[in-house]
Amino acid sequence: MRDLAHALRRMRLLRGLKQAHVAERLAVTQATVSRWERGTHRPSPAQMPAVMALLVEPAAVACDGALKRLVESSARPVHLICDATHRLLAASPARQVDWGAPASVLMGQSLWSYASREIEAAEARLDALGWRDSAAPAVAFDTGANCSAVVPIVPGVVVWERLCLDGGSEVRLVSTFAASEALPSGVIRL
Repeated sequence: MRDLAHALRRMRLLRGLKQAHVAERLAVTQATVSRWERGTHRPSPAQMPAVMALLVEPAAVACDGALKRLVESSARPVHLICDATHRLLAASPARQVDWGAPASVLMGQSLWSYASREIEAAEARLDALGWRDSAAPAVAFDTGANCSAVVPIVPGVVVWERLCLDGGSEVRLVSTFAASEALPSGVIRL
């Protein structure tokens, strides 16, 4: 049992994953993953195939952890969300500095309720732009403030870039630029 506990913890740390993410992937609680890693509990026979599949997953899956680390160490105001649910996955210190709540509190929560009118309008246009297609273009649009103290949005230019994680999940990198800043190349202005 100690070998499995060690292997699970080592895999998670090498890939930069939190116990909560492993728990989500295995459809268990974070506390269950913690017990497995400490060796105090063992996955049931029904859970074992999913655990073993996660352990032998190609090393490329570690890229997801690398993306998170890049976002969290970026000097730009950026954050990463689930493209479908708008759940917060990572945020840079430059993004968090204006937030009224720590990212640790917002992590895993949908940020949709903080959207400005311009963000809502841009979201409504995504399907017509082919956003869900495999080669979706990055988009940029002007936004106004949202008047939230928890996750304030300041007027500026928002850039959305859609990425696909190794597991197939689609995420959105959200960057903010001042109106005077040059945007990345290839971005479509809405």
